Amino acid sequence: MTWLRALLAAGLSVIMPGAGHVLVRDWLRAALFAGLFLSVSAFFLPIDQLTAAGPITSYDEAFEQATIMAEETDVMAQFFLSFIALFAAVDSAFRALGYLPGGNTETDESTCPECGKEIDEDLAFCHWCTTRLEPAEPEAETNDI
Repeated sequence: MTWLRALLAAGLSVIMPGAGHVLVRDWLRAALFAGLFLSVSAFFLPIDQLTAAGPITSYDEAFEQATIMAEETDVMAQFFLSFIALFAAVDSAFRALGYLPGGNTETDESTCPECGKEIDEDLAFCHWCTTRLEPAEPEAETNDI
């Protein structure tokens, strides 16, 4: 299930950077990737020519605007937008698999086996991803006689 979730997060991030992070419930990264993508789009894409073409009401008008975007967008803009989308896809896939930045796995706190975030030991579920947690078995006491 985590692989399916990672693939879905990566696919959503390719369509719109930040959407895969929403699936993983990483709100700050979702806002950062979406904001970065939209600001680069506003800076590099030919917005004035697209607004002059008018609103999209039919397939022909949508095709016309897509043609304008393809012809007027330079290689650097395509590179930046593709790089942001690819980086967001890879990052959201790793976050969905539970690989958190820093690689610090030696913590005193218990973590969720599904999402990897810290959990409250008193709860029977992860309050981040709602995964049901198995109760911790008490350690077997050994008597030295």
